[in-house]
Amino acid sequence: MLCTTANAQQTAPGAGNQQASAPAHKPHPADATFCAGVLQKSSSDWVAQYTAEHSTSPDDTVAAINTYAKCYDARTSRLAASLGKSGKGPLMGANGDFRDFQAALKDFSTKALADTNPPADAVRTAYASLYALQFRYEFLKSYTAKKDAAAGTLTDDQQAEMAKAKNRFGELLGLLKMDQFHEVHSAFSKVLESQINDVTKLEVYRYAIFILARPGEKPFAPPPF
Repeated sequence: MLCTTANAQQTAPGAGNQQASAPAHKPHPADATFCAGVLQKSSSDWVAQYTAEHSTSPDDTVAAINTYAKCYDARTSRLAASLGKSGKGPLMGANGDFRDFQAALKDFSTKALADTNPPADAVRTAYASLYALQFRYEFLKSYTAKKDAAAGTLTDDQQAEMAKAKNRFGELLGLLKMDQFHEVHSAFSKVLESQINDVTKLEVYRYAIFILARPGEKPFAPPPF
């Protein structure tokens, strides 16, 4: 679930209420202990802690986001390695389908970030890259759970949110210039054509709304993590 960058920085709880927390510095890629401390917090809380210890400048905000992203991605890579060793991970076909989804999502986000008014700044772009990491982690995590016929099916509440998300996405598309509208809509359609379940499609809508939302708008949904 997603929020605007302004909301993430302004409403995140301060570091004073943190439990034993890692110092807000850039981790070594292999620093699993540091990253475990980072990932115990939400991304918003981590950014709030980091910028409180450094500054709220765009450069420090981006550094905080990128630190969280490195830790999140390292955890995903460890999960992928574990599944590979156990033989429980996705097969070649599923991996191929997911790569196609990732490529379509990247194409959409690149076009949407450029076509928003105003175009996305460094902070929003960094948040978009961070939030996109949720999809690979959740894809792999699904292979650690017991098979559930209902997995990926929307609940009643999620169905209601999906209807609102489609309406909100359409409203944001309508704010674009005609050529941008067609470019972004076409790219988003390709994402939805990927082999993904309905819950993931809802997450994609939340992600897309975050990218297209105007600065200062009330977020459609909280961050995904």
